[in-house]
Amino acid sequence: MKSTRTVLICGALTLTLAMGVRQTMGLLLPPMTLAHGWTRDEFAFAIALQNVLWGAFVPFAGAIADRFGAARVLIASSCTYVAGLALMAYSSTPLALDFSAGLMLGLALSGTTFGVVMGVVSKLVSPERRSVALGVVGAGGSFGQFAMVPYGQGLISGLGWFNALMVLAFTAALIIPLAAGLAGKVAARGEAVMRQSASEAFNEAFGQRSFHFLFWSYFVCGVHTAFIALHLPSYVQDAGMSAAVGMTALALIGFGNIFGSFGAGWLGGRVSKKWILTWIYGLRSIAIVLLLVAPKVPATLYIFAFCMGILWLSTVPLTQGLVAQIFGTGHVSMLAGAVFFGHQIGGFLGAWVGGLIFTRLGSYDLAWWISIGLGVFAAIVCAPINERPLARPAPAAA
Repeated sequence: MKSTRTVLICGALTLTLAMGVRQTMGLLLPPMTLAHGWTRDEFAFAIALQNVLWGAFVPFAGAIADRFGAARVLIASSCTYVAGLALMAYSSTPLALDFSAGLMLGLALSGTTFGVVMGVVSKLVSPERRSVALGVVGAGGSFGQFAMVPYGQGLISGLGWFNALMVLAFTAALIIPLAAGLAGKVAARGEAVMRQSASEAFNEAFGQRSFHFLFWSYFVCGVHTAFIALHLPSYVQDAGMSAAVGMTALALIGFGNIFGSFGAGWLGGRVSKKWILTWIYGLRSIAIVLLLVAPKVPATLYIFAFCMGILWLSTVPLTQGLVAQIFGTGHVSMLAGAVFFGHQIGGFLGAWVGGLIFTRLGSYDLAWWISIGLGVFAAIVCAPINERPLARPAPAAA
């Protein structure tokens, strides 16, 4: 079995690449729609499809990783990532973009991101250290956004969007050697192992109110992150600021995200995870209100981006940690993937409806106000989560 340090390093680097490359989609929206004559909602629909398919495939990718180990899933998904980015460059119609950026990248992300990678960490690390370890790995995804957004913008500015996609495809291929660090089937540590089938584990979780509270709060997280990541660069340019301001804002989200992910993981090991989630969603709504009422100048966008970054993926180690804490780690990749599906349904709506609202109304204001209301809703549904591990009968003696 791999050492904990190796798993954490390879897991963090995998998320750096997978989440970082994915974060460049918003930078590609303006040049690709201009080059092909597409509307924003046509491009946004492909990314929305990517989000929902990513979520739909995660439970299956997680179940395969639970049974056979994460490395096979990572390698196959990485190859799909490379092919999807290359085909995206050659997509000349919205339907072709739906296939490449939507279907293929959605499938690729399901096996290279949180469900699979954090499932390995959840099993390997003891319960008392799990939250911090998840925060460390989550910070890898955060650093990817911080580092890869200026990298992607530099590629687009220097090489054009077509060649930038080709270089990003090569970048995604670097995930393949990292799979070796996550190879092997990892047994759950620090708790009694229940002999449950995947269907039994899912049915047990589905019957618990806390599972549904986690699902719908994560749904809101998906709406927020997909809408902001895809449409913030365009929102910035609509306000009369340069593309560089939008790129910097996305990078600052990633920078703040590093502190937020690690900090949430650290706090989650010391205080109630559900109350941290409650505060995160409430503070997101406050941050968006302040963005709407403040002057539209670069400093406003930068402050908003950094504050939102602290609240961005900080939900991930907490939500993943609650799934492992409540339901155990025997099928944690699958169950966390099922909850993550809620996140990606929200991502579908956040990306697509955001573009649809702009196309119909010529402004993103309604989308921002919907995001505020959803943040309040998520804060409310996190409060009644029951954090105690499920009481199960002791396994029969052999």
